[in-house]
Amino acid sequence: MATTDLTEETFQETVLGEGIVIVDCWASWCGPCRQFAPVYEKVSEKHPDVTFAKLNTEEYQQVAVALDIQAIPTLMAFRDGIMVYREAGALPESAFNDLVEQVKALDMDEVRRQVEAQNAQEGQ
Repeated sequence: MATTDLTEETFQETVLGEGIVIVDCWASWCGPCRQFAPVYEKVSEKHPDVTFAKLNTEEYQQVAVALDIQAIPTLMAFRDGIMVYREAGALPESAFNDLVEQVKALDMDEVRRQVEAQNAQEGQ
């Protein structure tokens, strides 16, 4: 599956929808980002049921600031609109593929319970 380029206009509608969305935050001047790009593409082809998206942090700086991107590349995974993974740094192909499989295997009812519990704690 081809990757989707995210913009300020498409970011929320893409990541907040149903299903799994993996986001690669990158910049053209970033060496590790360029090295990770073929890995990202290769893993995306193995998972046609997952949306793979890329956010150019230089072109869409406001989105990068809103997401508090401090280093690139940064990978984020969303499932049913909930961020379930976020980590700076490039992954080797096998680790990235494993990450996608782990996101697919998540018990989203349990994830929602944890989010609700965390939100309740923060609201006290």
